[in-house]
Amino acid sequence: MNKKNFRKLWYSLSAKQRFWVRYLYYLPADLKDRLKGNRNKYVPPRGAIYTGSAAGAEKFLASSRHQLDLLKSEVDLQPTDRVLDIGSGIGRTAISLVEYLTPEARYEGFDVVKSGVDWCNKKIGRDFPNFNFTYVPLFNDLYNNSKRKATDFEFPFEPAQFDKVYSFSVFTHMMVDEIQHYLTEINRVLSNQGQAMSTFFLYDDKNESQIATDEGFGFPVAGDGFRLMNSKVTSGNIAIHKSLLEQMMAKASLQITQISDGFWKGTQDAKEYQDIVVFKKK
Repeated sequence: MNKKNFRKLWYSLSAKQRFWVRYLYYLPADLKDRLKGNRNKYVPPRGAIYTGSAAGAEKFLASSRHQLDLLKSEVDLQPTDRVLDIGSGIGRTAISLVEYLTPEARYEGFDVVKSGVDWCNKKIGRDFPNFNFTYVPLFNDLYNNSKRKATDFEFPFEPAQFDKVYSFSVFTHMMVDEIQHYLTEINRVLSNQGQAMSTFFLYDDKNESQIATDEGFGFPVAGDGFRLMNSKVTSGNIAIHKSLLEQMMAKASLQITQISDGFWKGTQDAKEYQDIVVFKKK
């Protein structure tokens, strides 16, 4: 089965079905890891990983360290920073942050998948009391069938609480109005001198024709300033026009300080697969 047909089949499944398929697919490898002792305390079983690669512990840790390096290089993450992880998943970034952030620092993460939050609190939060993970039951047709809308969700934190706010592969799975609301919330909880970093799939007039395809990693479904990979699973993957993102940032009283194009569009010497956007308060 080619990638195009596999992706259509994958998106035809419900969120619950997709979790079970991953669990069963990786069950033999997880059992093998357990028997051989190839497990890190803070690395979940492959079948429990629902974002990014479900490779073994070494690759999971390598991905985690890479994300930490990006935070250090792109937003000057400091060991004593107060950090907010939007879409904390199953702890991919957090497991490197526990080695970098001091006990005086603060880490907060939230996610729409309860199993990931429970894993993180049990494995990471128990050993590091300055790390806290919160489950937020929000609707996302890729991960969660809850009724609460992301556009109605207020981050559970007081204003100006964080020095650094970041998200990896979160805004690539949300609709435009949801992203707009999250940007407004980021402005609210970010300190005046703070910095934020998120990854996106971005395009402009020059390369829109290249991504507007139903072949390979394309976004064939056109919207008003955005393109979708699949019309039936709107959170499957979304690409946003750079001009629309600039408008959204301005509406949230934020300003972009840097955009680094990713590998996904064939950029040579890219830092990350997706496009990296660094921004701050106006």
